[in-house]
Amino acid sequence: MELQSNGTSDDDSSVPGGQTSVPAKEELVRLSGEVSALRAQVLKGAEDLLATYGVTEPSREILNLSHYVSLRRHDIRPLQRRLMRHGLSSMGRLESRVLPTLDAVLAALSTMTGQGANLTVAPETAFFSGERQLEEASAVLFGPKPDNRRGRIMVTFPSEAAEQPDFVRDLVRKGMNIARINCAHDNPDTWRKMAALVRKAAKKEGREVRILMDIAGPKIRTETVLPAKKVPKLDAGDRFRLVVDGKPMAHPDIAVTASVSLPQMVERLLPGDRVLYDDSKLEGVVEEVSGGEAVIRVKRAKSGGTKIRPGKGVNLPDTALGVSPLTSKDQQDLETVIACADMVGYSFVSRPQDIDLLEEALARIGAAGHPLGLVAKIERPEAVENLPALIARASGRRPLAVMIARGDLASEIGFERLAEMQEEILWICEAASTPVIWATQVLESLVKFGSPSRGDMTDAAMAARAECVMLNKGPAVGEAVELLDRLVSRMEGHMAKKTPTLRALHSW
Repeated sequence: MELQSNGTSDDDSSVPGGQTSVPAKEELVRLSGEVSALRAQVLKGAEDLLATYGVTEPSREILNLSHYVSLRRHDIRPLQRRLMRHGLSSMGRLESRVLPTLDAVLAALSTMTGQGANLTVAPETAFFSGERQLEEASAVLFGPKPDNRRGRIMVTFPSEAAEQPDFVRDLVRKGMNIARINCAHDNPDTWRKMAALVRKAAKKEGREVRILMDIAGPKIRTETVLPAKKVPKLDAGDRFRLVVDGKPMAHPDIAVTASVSLPQMVERLLPGDRVLYDDSKLEGVVEEVSGGEAVIRVKRAKSGGTKIRPGKGVNLPDTALGVSPLTSKDQQDLETVIACADMVGYSFVSRPQDIDLLEEALARIGAAGHPLGLVAKIERPEAVENLPALIARASGRRPLAVMIARGDLASEIGFERLAEMQEEILWICEAASTPVIWATQVLESLVKFGSPSRGDMTDAAMAARAECVMLNKGPAVGEAVELLDRLVSRMEGHMAKKTPTLRALHSW
């Protein structure tokens, strides 16, 4: 193949007859050398990463993951632009095929320069094998792919679903693929009733519907709140107290006092630590900690003020809690999970050792070989940082998916970084052929109030890049399932993961 000059190069040194100009050929030779050097650096970095992960015989997925993480430690943006100018891959969509993409670029450069032996590219089936493995992993965890879309729809069940067979069957009929039961609420009897209704409805509709049961983990929630009635709204500058144990007592100088579900957290707080309440509807800073209580001054609250109420989540992004992600309650709940569910949602998993903790707990109840799927919920900064190592540790043990738990994650890392982090999580998981669940507040205005916002629709459209989208509970969740079914189906005609797919447009 020979390059023809378009007459606009910087050196303007095109030659007659459409032959490759010398400077252009030299540029291609330089590019070939740079891509070869990058490939060597990727391989060396991947070796070091695999040693860090403790993996000696990596699967294809984990090997490609190590190649991807190694590659992303380099800034290749200038190289990308230079490759694009010559009609070559910019390597901007190589998540599931790192080495095959680098090799394809090198093969093209070899042909274009006429230097060295012609390199071969991988056969099509091998080149796209990562995509196929991701689809297979999704089917194992989430069930068969629906006819009209690759993405599955998950719905969080409200407590009353245990007594509403018509509600459950309606969700199945409208397109729900996975039912989520939150073990932070209700009890094993209620969970069993929900699961039984899902199985029965799926059978009647002739569809396969999977069940995810989310174990609670050490989630921090407010408990008793004083004053119990006429709770004042807190605004910037106000103070409130969190107490270790016992019934909180009123305080003449502080508006609100609350006990919490994880009492030891109070004593681990330090002055200056941030305290976020109810998905960051209120943000405060610890002023003092003494005598089993912490005093927090509000920095920011929603417009009109925020009320502290029982049962709401508390996040502590600056505080080292030092607690296991697997509580004694979780270990008891696992027996019901094994009996009822297809997947377990593992809350607050942060380190590779946390995967071992879960496996040990399952072994204690005789379920080490049970084909239970694992959904690692990414909720804390440590989990983001350790995500490749978490995936590597779980590999080969049981089917794995990752949930981007955007509510807690946004509170922990800050809202302005959430969009960036959810993208990076999608990329890392695609590199490892690991399915992703896009969770928290999808179509929230529709689910709760019956009418979606423009922001809801854009967010839901972006969610189509994940293998599963989760809806929260709410009075209009059935309508949200129907809308999401149509929206995801349409968006998949335009985008496959990061890759735009250019179907014919009929809008103009």
